[in-house]
Amino acid sequence: MSAQSTNVAFLIGTMAIAFLMKPDCAAVNEDVKGLKLCVTSRQGMKDLSHRNLTNVPSNLPNDTQSLDISHNSIQRLDGAPFTRLSQLCYLKVTHCGLREISPSVFSHIPVLKVLNVSFNDLPIIPDVSLKQLKILDLANNLYNSYRIPASFQNLTKLDVLSLGSTAALSVNYNDFDALTNVSLHHLFLGAGIHWQTYDSGALAKLKSLKRISLFASFCGDFGMFENLLVDLNVTGATSMRFITLFPDTCNVTGNPFKNLRTMPFIQNLTLENVWTNSSFMEEFLKSVWLSSLYDLSFVNITYNEDTPDGFQFRAINHTINLCSITFNGVNHYQYRYPTINMNVEAVSNLTYLKFSGTGMNILPCKLISALPSLETLDLSDNLLTDSGFWWFHCSYTSVFPKLRQLSLSKNRFVSLSFISEKTHQMKTLESLDLSFNSIDLDRDCSWPAHLTELSLGNNNLGNSVFKYLSSNFERIDLSKTGITALTPEDLSRFPKLTHLQLSSNSIQVIPTDLTAPALLSLYIDQNAITSISREVLEGLPRLQTLKAGSNPFVCSCDSHWFVAVLNKSLLMDWPLDYTCSTPPSFAGLSLSEYKTSELSCETWLQAAVALPVIMVISAAIGLVFYKCDGVWYTKMLWVWIRVKRRGKKRANMLKNVSFSYHAFISYSHQDSGWVDSQLVPSLETSGFSLCVHERDFVPGDWIIDNIINCVESSYKTLFVLTKHFVQSEWCNYELFYAQHRAISVQQDSLVFILLEPIPTESLPKRFLRLKSLLRQQTYLEWPKDERKQQVFWASLRSMLHAADKSVVLQDVALAIADIVPLVTDQA
Repeated sequence: MSAQSTNVAFLIGTMAIAFLMKPDCAAVNEDVKGLKLCVTSRQGMKDLSHRNLTNVPSNLPNDTQSLDISHNSIQRLDGAPFTRLSQLCYLKVTHCGLREISPSVFSHIPVLKVLNVSFNDLPIIPDVSLKQLKILDLANNLYNSYRIPASFQNLTKLDVLSLGSTAALSVNYNDFDALTNVSLHHLFLGAGIHWQTYDSGALAKLKSLKRISLFASFCGDFGMFENLLVDLNVTGATSMRFITLFPDTCNVTGNPFKNLRTMPFIQNLTLENVWTNSSFMEEFLKSVWLSSLYDLSFVNITYNEDTPDGFQFRAINHTINLCSITFNGVNHYQYRYPTINMNVEAVSNLTYLKFSGTGMNILPCKLISALPSLETLDLSDNLLTDSGFWWFHCSYTSVFPKLRQLSLSKNRFVSLSFISEKTHQMKTLESLDLSFNSIDLDRDCSWPAHLTELSLGNNNLGNSVFKYLSSNFERIDLSKTGITALTPEDLSRFPKLTHLQLSSNSIQVIPTDLTAPALLSLYIDQNAITSISREVLEGLPRLQTLKAGSNPFVCSCDSHWFVAVLNKSLLMDWPLDYTCSTPPSFAGLSLSEYKTSELSCETWLQAAVALPVIMVISAAIGLVFYKCDGVWYTKMLWVWIRVKRRGKKRANMLKNVSFSYHAFISYSHQDSGWVDSQLVPSLETSGFSLCVHERDFVPGDWIIDNIINCVESSYKTLFVLTKHFVQSEWCNYELFYAQHRAISVQQDSLVFILLEPIPTESLPKRFLRLKSLLRQQTYLEWPKDERKQQVFWASLRSMLHAADKSVVLQDVALAIADIVPLVTDQA
């Protein structure tokens, strides 16, 4: 096989003309990198592009981190609008006709890391002195020299620099002196024009340079290009990208890349937007095969055969290092397929091959069969179909003896079941990419056990897609496949699953009982998820990476745990892509800025705090209640309420009964002093008639008869209770009869006045009924406080009124009105 050559149709079918690669695409990528480097909150991003501005607004928020004022008419940047922007990290001012930048601008934004002023009219490279600056884009301006100002030597952290001007026609030896001690790793140089001169040694001064993207033409002066390669070898650059190196119709003679053979550091080489022919490719690839290159890429190239036998490449006696070749966009204008005669040994070491954007519709299996070491094959963005790739003329067991990764993205594949059956022929295949096709879930699939990774992103598949996948899959990509719900049963099918991508679907809820013990990475961004609970991650014990941004999160207690407790090192897109959608008051607020306390969200914590607070308040109220004699006033109020409730009933029972006295007073003669001096005068002066045994008993009658007559002739029986009372035999008789009368005639005829405290346990056995009455009957306590005595007399008088309820209520109300100021004064 080492001596054998094979003639194959390298490009089969009609070759599609690939889209033109924009020369500033690297700068675009650096802008994206810069945003991720700087912005931590969308609140800090201000996009004022396309606003017809003539000046930078002076009212920008102090917390602005990123400012884009591109596509306006701002010819000068002054320092005044930036005085309050001390947090500004990213500044983009492109397509504004900018001609001048005041040095004071940079003194106000010391933490700036990314500055993009490309596509303007700057006549000179401005002085920039920003110690934190990492990315600087000055491409596509109008300066006529690449001479770097001395201030650039202070840019000690500068990593990426873009320079380009259609007015700069030469690169001089001292142009990059200021960058000698700067750790610049990537230089984008040129504006697509032909250079007149390049002084040898100019780029050699960039000692730390690792990557260079050169956008310049050297047609007709390849000696200058060869000198440039010599300087890049001095820098130790490992990656080179040449854009429009040879413009269309350029007559390439000789071998401009012969110096590749003497560049031991070079690993990656990309030719982009170039015109090539078969004679150049023969010399160029010979230099590549003899170099230390590992990766070679052709992006948007135009190929033309200028030799009668096409491309010819014979055997070479040299160790070949090249292992990766990329063709991304191939265009040719001839009416027959290109002819390639190539020794298979030249490509026998290839492990990676990408053939994208070529219009391929049938797999060139004979060519690929000459790549026995191929491990990765990328045939994305072509016109391949099920039958076009698995062509009946090919034996795929021999075509892919070591293939591990296969990308068929952006083609025209349809039947998932057919594809699953055909993958059994690829005995070593581990990863298959079928994204951006028209996949149909036609019938059950049979996947080989060795296939562990499958990508079906951007196919309309729906929720049932999980049923068509293999339990051996470890990595699954189902981004943008129309999934609306995820169930625990779906994931239970994949016990080995370690990586799952569900981005850009319509999933609303992540089930709390989701279990995937082996899962390491989960992408659920750009769905309809409003919150992620703690229980979800409890079912994913090994999770290391979670991407959940760009979801409509609800800023409430549902998100408290996610914001306050979750380890943010899990979130690869935190905090930039996490914002509140509801409630409206928080809409647009970064989730990292939403603050809520654990106390307001945790019920158990609320109870734990509320219980002691309630107890303290209750104790305080109780203490105040006790100090202000609340118990006593409550008892009095209860007496008035009971009088009111019984008024009507009492009136019905006594409407045909007449009494001689309002009350019969039962007391011990040892308490006669209080009765005679306090009780009797107070009541009789109020119009009440009282029966007092010392005064009103009929002389000569039996005492018992006098007691019975007086009790029956009185509306109430009033007992003055003291220690002397319970020791009196006659008082016991009076109580006994009055109690029986109350049972048979008038239930509320008994009124007890407690003149002094009498413990119920100290009562003699004969007064057991009194003990029972005191537990059941309301009694009045004689207060020592003179202010409270007014309430006492009012309560007692209300009980003695016979029929007129209005009089009773009036007396009570007057008594309360009299006592309220006293209570207030006492408190």
